[in-house]
Amino acid sequence: QVQLVESGGGLVQAGGSLRLSCAASGRILGIRAMGWYRQPPGKQRELVARITSGGTTHYIDSVLGRFTISRDNDKNTVYLQMNSLKPEDSAVYYCKMDLVLAELWGQGTQVTVSS
Repeated sequence: QVQLVESGGGLVQAGGSLRLSCAASGRILGIRAMGWYRQPPGKQRELVARITSGGTTHYIDSVLGRFTISRDNDKNTVYLQMNSLKPEDSAVYYCKMDLVLAELWGQGTQVTVSS
């Protein structure tokens, strides 16, 4: 069974950087969009960034200019480079991959930004 394995979360001071990675554990064909979501404590999960199979990216306004999403199709991996982190970026971050008939979610990785 294919799983998404996330890494790269942790504790960082405000203004710092982190890079999240999410790799599929097995071989998958036909991955469409890949994305990163986050869920702060007591709040709903929200889309942070998304990248299509063609490389078109989309970001929510609050991370525009600070976060960069990228993908490596040969490795079935999606990345999220997070710069100039703020305390309000603290959340559990989840990756998602859209397949033709299904979607896969990662287990989540905690990002904590201290002020």
